[in-house]
Amino acid sequence: MDVIISKDYNEMSVYTAGIIAGFIRSKPDCVFGLATGSTPIGTYKELIRMHKEEGLDFSKVRTFNLDEYLGVGIDMKKPYHLDQSYARFMYEQLFRHINIKEENIRVPDGLTKDAEKYCQWYEDEIKKAGGIDLQLLGIGGDGHWAFNEPGSSLSSRTRVQELEKQTLDDNYESFYKNCGIDRSQMPHYAITMGVGTILDARNIIMIANGKKKAKVISQSIEGPVTTQITASALQLHKGNVTVVIDEDAASGLKNLEKYKRL
Repeated sequence: MDVIISKDYNEMSVYTAGIIAGFIRSKPDCVFGLATGSTPIGTYKELIRMHKEEGLDFSKVRTFNLDEYLGVGIDMKKPYHLDQSYARFMYEQLFRHINIKEENIRVPDGLTKDAEKYCQWYEDEIKKAGGIDLQLLGIGGDGHWAFNEPGSSLSSRTRVQELEKQTLDDNYESFYKNCGIDRSQMPHYAITMGVGTILDARNIIMIANGKKKAKVISQSIEGPVTTQITASALQLHKGNVTVVIDEDAASGLKNLEKYKRL
């Protein structure tokens, strides 16, 4: 596992985008796993800049997003701030700004009528694509990946997950607070890739910034592997793992000086 400590959020985002761009240049038809949330926005902005200014080509790239709220779907007729689907987030933050083909984009369908069947289809689509070459991950405030809440099996696959209070609170602040939706009206279930699905990726990048993430970063990297911190499964990955964090997120690491020397 490589731990990269950047001085701030912008440096972290630029470094992460550089890794992704390197994959695209070496394998133009690579398969990426993508994340939503506030943390990867800077990375996506840098990828957009590289596409527009440096010709970074996404025309053959294929993507699979980690998750989507159950009961929510993209609605382009709504103003952006009133459409809280993760599909719309990805469209606004990345997809509409680059030359990726629509048929190469996969975001879980929150409006599916048969969630169990759909989740198996999503797993099959990842396999059909040859697996994920590079998975981009954030980390929740309680140490979860995607919507794999504390207690999720580390071998879990794509499925429907009930959301915990902390996740609902965090997502309310990030996505719902400013759009006139009451906290009680938020979706309480989501479709998510499982921890086992994520670990199947050949390469993983996990990013985090801010002091609020310092404790869970330390638990994930240096603590025991546990279902209560699903991101700790990072330690079980058999391929290449890179953790890119800013100085604030790194402040809780016991081996901080060692990582700085690497």
